[in-house]
Amino acid sequence: MTKPILQFKDAAIFQGDSLVLTNVNVEINKGDFVYLIGKTGSGKSSFMKTLYGDLPLTEGDGHIVDFDLKNLKEKDIPFLRRKLGVVFQDFKLLTDRTVNDNLLFVLQATGWKDKLEMKSRVEEVLTKVDMKTKGFKFPHELSGGEQQRIAIARALLNNPELILADEPTGNLDPQTSVEVMEVLQDINKNGNTILMATHDYALLLKYPSKTLKCDENAVYEVVQRKS
Repeated sequence: MTKPILQFKDAAIFQGDSLVLTNVNVEINKGDFVYLIGKTGSGKSSFMKTLYGDLPLTEGDGHIVDFDLKNLKEKDIPFLRRKLGVVFQDFKLLTDRTVNDNLLFVLQATGWKDKLEMKSRVEEVLTKVDMKTKGFKFPHELSGGEQQRIAIARALLNNPELILADEPTGNLDPQTSVEVMEVLQDINKNGNTILMATHDYALLLKYPSKTLKCDENAVYEVVQRKS
């Protein structure tokens, strides 16, 4: 029996003193593709922030990629984040450097030393998102969809055990959203586990998968009806 990549048992999630989510019982296994949905203010962001150590878990049990969230120390957070790939809605690319240099910067920051290995890894992840020819460009020379592909490539650099995609299509038009979603689907088929927060219900219909919903201080699995 393999251990879940992410598991909460009877957890409560707080933002400061405010209770955001209570009685959280969630399990995500290796290879899953899971959506996280819910209205603005329902707790999706707080849930995500707890996963990468931005908000502390003070009640209940939570484990993610072999880290105990309840007992997570400040010094552990960089190591936790190396096992996670995070994709944000607003890309968070460094605007003063090329795509290649954006990716090399992350590798250096996470302890890579060998220049040839680093160059090779950058090429690998850009190939995975079909952006191999764009490495010399600056972010402002790319479309929104291309920037998000680069952000996904960046998330893949350290072979993460879990990719957290926080509204990755939130700033994109419907056609580009589908293209970015296809990239995420391919990555998932290659064995990467993905948790994706989204408002885009059209994508849920087009690519049905396990869905968690935040609503009224709770997180629960939504059973999707077969059409």
